[in-house]
Amino acid sequence: QVHVAESGGGLVQAGGSLRLSCAASGSIFSINGMGWYRQAPGKQRELVGSITSGGTTNYADSVKGRFTISGDNAKNTVFLQMSSLKPEDTAVYYCNALVTTSGRSPTYLYWGQGTQVTVSS
Repeated sequence: QVHVAESGGGLVQAGGSLRLSCAASGSIFSINGMGWYRQAPGKQRELVGSITSGGTTNYADSVKGRFTISGDNAKNTVFLQMSSLKPEDTAVYYCNALVTTSGRSPTYLYWGQGTQVTVSS
C-alpha cells in the first residue's frame, strides 16, 4: 500500500554534483521522516542522512558539508543534493520513509529499491 522510489542516480566525475529524489506514495496518513542510506560493494549499508517532516536534518560525518537533504512535504518527496563527489561515494543509494497509514496507527519503515551512483576519478 506504500511505495517508496528513488531516482536520479548515474555516473559523475569526481568533484561533480548529483541530485537524487525519493518519493513516497500510496496509503499515507503522515510521514514522520525520510532517510538516505548507501551501500558500496562488499560493505555494510550505512546511514547518509535524514530529515523530519519539520525539516530537521542530520548527516553522517563522511558527507557533512558536501551533501544536503531537503524535502517537499506536499509531494511526500525528499532530495539528496550531492556535491564535491568522491570515488568513495560510489554506492547504491537507498531511501526510506517512516509512514503512518491511518490516524493513531503505528509508524512503519518502508524502503525503496535503490539507485546507483558511480563517481569516476
